[in-house]
Amino acid sequence: MNYFSSCSQCPRQCNVNRQNNQSGFCGETDQLKIALASLHFGEEPLVTVHGGSGTIFFSGCTLRCAFCQNYQISQDGMGATVSKDEFIQICLRLQKAGAENINLVTGSHFIPLLAEYLKAAIEQGVTIPFCWNSSSYEKVEMLELLKPYVSIWLPDLKTLNKNLSEKLFDAKDYPETATKAISWMIQNFPLKIKECPAPKDYTDANNEQWKKGDLKEKMTQGVIIRHLFLPGKFEETALTLEWLKQNADGKACISLMNQYTPVPFNEEKEKLSCRNKKLASIENRLVNSDEDSDLQDLIEAYDFDYLFYQELTDDTSWLPDFTRFQPFSNKLATPIWHWKHGFNTNI
Repeated sequence: MNYFSSCSQCPRQCNVNRQNNQSGFCGETDQLKIALASLHFGEEPLVTVHGGSGTIFFSGCTLRCAFCQNYQISQDGMGATVSKDEFIQICLRLQKAGAENINLVTGSHFIPLLAEYLKAAIEQGVTIPFCWNSSSYEKVEMLELLKPYVSIWLPDLKTLNKNLSEKLFDAKDYPETATKAISWMIQNFPLKIKECPAPKDYTDANNEQWKKGDLKEKMTQGVIIRHLFLPGKFEETALTLEWLKQNADGKACISLMNQYTPVPFNEEKEKLSCRNKKLASIENRLVNSDEDSDLQDLIEAYDFDYLFYQELTDDTSWLPDFTRFQPFSNKLATPIWHWKHGFNTNI
């Protein structure tokens, strides 16, 4: 089946011919486009483990959040086209560099192509798990194409408020679509977590020394559901956690994030004005200590089986710049391939 000739892969139903160099809301044609591949140490411990998560950042996006920290690649088209063979080589290089998994970041608009490429990558020697890292704004029938190849799922559940999702994402149907997709992931991929010994003379991203054989937990299958707290929107997070308690507790891991950071968007005046109107629906600022305390009280009240929560910080140095070979801080990531510079020759 040709999914690109009249594209309806995502809920936007653009119906454009992406084979004819057209693009819909996602901004991409039928050619796979990537901005970065790196060992990433800022993901949840279950996927970072010892060697880091082998993240591959795709260009374009079906959701395009108004506050997106990766706007250069998700909305402005930054990246380079890669062939199937090039994609496989990137996966193999990540694996050779010690990645615990291949983390596919925001690839919803490329699912049919990626299903084909993942199958070929496995056939050519990729043995570490594939992770699907997405906004959850995707159709279940498309996720079915990934089912034979992806074993770890990292979906966002951004909001259950239709009005807020319409203002921030131009997607009033986001809550219904996302909860349906996440429910499918939970149903099809029960949690599998094992203890994994550290390699010799291992030092992690936090500069902690590990002795050979020291154990860390590692996810080999399952779902980690992420929710980013939006400043000033405590009730939205309480509503989301209520849904997660009822539908995901004990079946998936929860990751509640307090890292919302205002992005210094470098855009034309008209485009920036449009973005700022969307951002007016939230308080575009860092999370404060009172909110952090309230979130911790909420977590304690819900008593999830398995939940990650970050330490509050006002450090914004982690915000990426994909024009650089190293878009993140050195502590967070080790670049393996970059859209302008190719492979890292030092690894």
